[in-house]
Amino acid sequence: MSLSRLITGFVRTHWRAYAGAGVMLVLVAVIGVWIPRKIGQMVDALAAQRLSHTELIEGVGLLLLVGVANYGLRVAWRIRLYSTAYRLGVELRTRFYRRLTLQGPAFYQKQRTGDLMALATNDIDSIEQAAGEAMLAGFDGALTLVLVIGIMTLGVDWRLALVALLPFPLMAYAFWRISTQIHTAAGDSLKRFAALNDHVQETLTGVRTLRTLGLEARSAATFSELAGKASNAALTAQRWEAAYEPAVGLTLTAATGLTLGVGGYLVWTDQLTIGGLTSFSMYLGQLIWPMFAAGWVLSLLERGRAAWQRLQPMLDAPLTIADHGTMAELQPGELAVDHLTVCYPGQVEPALADVTLRLRPGQTLGLVGATGSGKTTLLRVLLRQLAPQSGTVRWNGHALEEYKLGTLRGAISWVPQESFLFSASIAENIALAKPGATRAEVEHAADLAAIHDDILLFPHRYETEVGERGITLSGGQRQRVAIARALLSDNDLLLLDDALSAVDTGTETRILDHLEDLRRARPVRSAIIASHRLSAVVNADWIVVLHHGRVVEQGTHDELLAHDGWYARQWRYQQLEASLDAS
Repeated sequence: MSLSRLITGFVRTHWRAYAGAGVMLVLVAVIGVWIPRKIGQMVDALAAQRLSHTELIEGVGLLLLVGVANYGLRVAWRIRLYSTAYRLGVELRTRFYRRLTLQGPAFYQKQRTGDLMALATNDIDSIEQAAGEAMLAGFDGALTLVLVIGIMTLGVDWRLALVALLPFPLMAYAFWRISTQIHTAAGDSLKRFAALNDHVQETLTGVRTLRTLGLEARSAATFSELAGKASNAALTAQRWEAAYEPAVGLTLTAATGLTLGVGGYLVWTDQLTIGGLTSFSMYLGQLIWPMFAAGWVLSLLERGRAAWQRLQPMLDAPLTIADHGTMAELQPGELAVDHLTVCYPGQVEPALADVTLRLRPGQTLGLVGATGSGKTTLLRVLLRQLAPQSGTVRWNGHALEEYKLGTLRGAISWVPQESFLFSASIAENIALAKPGATRAEVEHAADLAAIHDDILLFPHRYETEVGERGITLSGGQRQRVAIARALLSDNDLLLLDDALSAVDTGTETRILDHLEDLRRARPVRSAIIASHRLSAVVNADWIVVLHHGRVVEQGTHDELLAHDGWYARQWRYQQLEASLDAS
């Protein structure tokens, strides 16, 4: 869809607002062409000594009154039109945000956060201006142009009007050349701004790493380079926009010269009155606005087109995970994974290969294996963040694809490897999974996650602000706050993706004991614990060992120790390591 179709559709939807602004613009334009006509008539009456003192005062008073009305109408239509145009920005941002929330991880692996932020701000602003200021200036300029030329031709002298319009085709050609350059320059400016935005976002996110590695000077140099390129690109666009004014100035100067020459001759030969020439000169001055409006409209439209060409692919990008499910309710049941195979784009070896496992309601499944063995990939398939190449995953007898995404993910509590906290208080971060939770429920969840005592040591306790991404908390504290958030939701399936890696063994034991108590209190709640630390899965009902995406061992803790495979060797190694640390 082109920008013109987007704006046309928006105007059709909000036609009443645009029609109201249009009526006021018509009145403004009529007043604009009436005033010079009235002044010309008064000049002729004064020259002929046919205008009395009283009539002069009344005429001047009427002009002042009409001028005030004209001012009020101009303010009114601006408010009417801009308030409507801003809705387009709101609609586009809402549509863009919703699209982003539906996209899966594969989409974000190809996109830069700074670029997406630039699209949501700078680019949509340009589109909004095309629907507001461009529509406003275009309609007003075109209407004024038609009325002024009409009154110049029909109300003053058609010969003089024809002569005055002779330079205008040259200006139209100049506008066409300039607008083409502005489109290119505006697109480059938006891209440069997005690159600068992306660098700033990455720098602020990783500022501690930059300081640790002593890369502040290099980062500042990169920022300076990107800022310079963005500035130069914006300056190039502004230079081309500035070229409109000379084109208008040269055209009107030529038109004025021709008007004075031919008009003076017509007055000299009594074919035109002085008042008529005065009116015509004022009308010619009124053509300044339509000419500038044409340049301004072309500039805004080209900027809007460049922005829309960047935004539209994001709005139309297919969802990485399709949501075609129809089931809006999920009952607890067996989770069955059959011959699951997953391969990431660009990879030859599959991340998961022919994986089959079962998890009955109320059971705990342990997933262990070396780094890169496929534990996180399996959890992402269960969350439908990844689509498998083959195999099926069924929950309570139904394929995951049969459930609505919101229903499926609403039944799962997930604690990822890197816990994410929002810039809010600890209580608000825990209650995120259950917004209506009471303070007692929040504190109970924190106690289950073994973080309650730590929170009480903070000056503001549960009202302590955690900062962006939870920067004020330690890694272990962030993990436990995220676990508390997951436990508060009380969903049917709990997924812990190495979520105990940053806590000590004593705290780990407390959390696992609390999870066991929860399982006894709610027998249908299942859990999958993926961990590199085997002590986290000792009490699991079933343990699966993954190696290069394949199930190489499975069984209970005692059965795997008796098998004397990878699990047994790793268990002995970790036990020895723990004893050495204790000593």
